[in-house]
Amino acid sequence: MRRSNIDFLGNKKWLFAISAVLIVVSIGSLAIRGLVFGIEFQGGTVMTFAAASDVTTDEMRGALEAADVPNAANATIQPTDDGGFIVRTAEGDADVANAAFGAVVTELGLSEQDINVTTIGPGWGKNITEKALYAFAASILAILAYISLRFEYKMSVTAVIALVHDVIITLGIYSLFGREFTPNTMAALLTILGYSLYDTIVVFHRIRENSQRLVKQTFQQMANDSINQVLVRSINTSLTSLIPVICLVAFGGSTLKDFAFALLIGMISGAYSSIGVASPIYALWKEREPKFQALKKKYERHAA
Repeated sequence: MRRSNIDFLGNKKWLFAISAVLIVVSIGSLAIRGLVFGIEFQGGTVMTFAAASDVTTDEMRGALEAADVPNAANATIQPTDDGGFIVRTAEGDADVANAAFGAVVTELGLSEQDINVTTIGPGWGKNITEKALYAFAASILAILAYISLRFEYKMSVTAVIALVHDVIITLGIYSLFGREFTPNTMAALLTILGYSLYDTIVVFHRIRENSQRLVKQTFQQMANDSINQVLVRSINTSLTSLIPVICLVAFGGSTLKDFAFALLIGMISGAYSSIGVASPIYALWKEREPKFQALKKKYERHAA
């Protein structure tokens, strides 16, 4: 198969510009719109009506208000694909929630067998948030340590920069689309770290190999050749990984879709960041070393 010859590092300013725009938009959305945290993080009650095809959204809200459901005016009422509803309120007392929603069932004339009520206190949400943050921090530290020992610390730092880039963009798109942030989303973010890191390590490994026999090239030129050498492999790996995720987004249930949507965005961003973020930053940083500065002055064919 013919190897590609794309000048990625020659166009690094455009790659950085794309990332900068995405990050600014993502941070802006997070600052203005914020994330829609699920009940697991905020605490509250979720009631699932499995068989309510004859009930409209307005009738459901009217029943909530008639039954004196706490914060009924701010309740989230989401129709489901099977003709039911998912109702979310801020009520954190299980007894109050069960009594109130029992009145809703009576008001609408529904069967109690088709209703499921789940109440989660705010303490549980705080606990799971703290554990997720600990897991994320531990992952970053482990990545820094492993890549520093296996390769070098400059690679580990740039790899983490790419990971942070991917997480910010994923959260920003989640915010833009107004999707609910659940523990499944957090699990997807941690999974994204692995996918993104894999692509970056593949490129870094080839750069490291080629740097040991660098002849008549600047470090950036060699790094660009290295990216092209593994590009087809990276594309094939990314595509085969994305196909099942896309199917989950298209055909999975609501729980799977939350996980798959975050994973889809993160995997696309990860495939891009290994080439458009991690590799250019590493090459620029590495070329500041005296040895590679000398090569740049001697062999550089294009203006910086």
